[in-house]
Amino acid sequence: MTPPAAIAMLRQPRRLWAIPAVHGVVHRLLAVANTIAGRLESGDSLVFLGNLIGGRQGDEPADVAATLDLALTLRRRVLALPGARACDVVFLRGTQEEMWTKLEQLHFAQGPAEVLRWMLQRGLEGTVAAYGGSGAVDEGLRAVRDGPMAIARWTGELRRSLRARPGHVEWLSAIRRAALSDDGHLLAVHHGIDPRKPLDLQGDSFWWGSGVAFDTIDAPYGGIGRMIRGFDRSHPGIVDGAHTLTLDGGCGSGGPLLAALLDARGVVLDIVQG
Repeated sequence: MTPPAAIAMLRQPRRLWAIPAVHGVVHRLLAVANTIAGRLESGDSLVFLGNLIGGRQGDEPADVAATLDLALTLRRRVLALPGARACDVVFLRGTQEEMWTKLEQLHFAQGPAEVLRWMLQRGLEGTVAAYGGSGAVDEGLRAVRDGPMAIARWTGELRRSLRARPGHVEWLSAIRRAALSDDGHLLAVHHGIDPRKPLDLQGDSFWWGSGVAFDTIDAPYGGIGRMIRGFDRSHPGIVDGAHTLTLDGGCGSGGPLLAALLDARGVVLDIVQG
């Protein structure tokens, strides 16, 4: 199966490490990354299942920039394996990455104040603070009151800060909607799929979900026998079905980061907790 260009093609992995939503909680990713780095083997692949960034202030405040630095370090460890290729590591688009991308178009939005508040309430606060400093959220709220030119200046400063962090702008340009193994058996997504639509018409079903509950999918989808996701709003932990696998222990909401080691058919070999 040849996926659309926005969907990454994974070489059929001997083993696949899947890291679910991190939401910028760097210390939990550090524990997982250290374990994975010590267990990497030639032929391994790695997929980050979206919502690597984001988060709010609270019991586990987000450190988005440090989280991305750590994720890029782990990527380099995988690519240093004998025979590794760039396609062996994939970053997926989640709701947080989608909102961060859409922020650049905020000055075109109708009702930008409402749009910004909506995104901040859903986790964008941590990413804005990472690149704009502790006062960046208040600056943004002032900008949306002052009009499109003020908004464009504010988002422009955030972009410049992103570019100043080595590898971060390249990460943003490299994120993909989903990842498909080259044998067509494994599909990795952020939040869900709509089994009523073909792969190239999923659109934002991958990160916002569809009208079909992921864990009710009880048959292969377009020949894909195993579907893996890294975010569920109810944070159910590990839900392992015949054709679907959910990994979400609630990292960023007080829960652990539950990464999985899978074999070439998507069978869970081990769980790594951070």
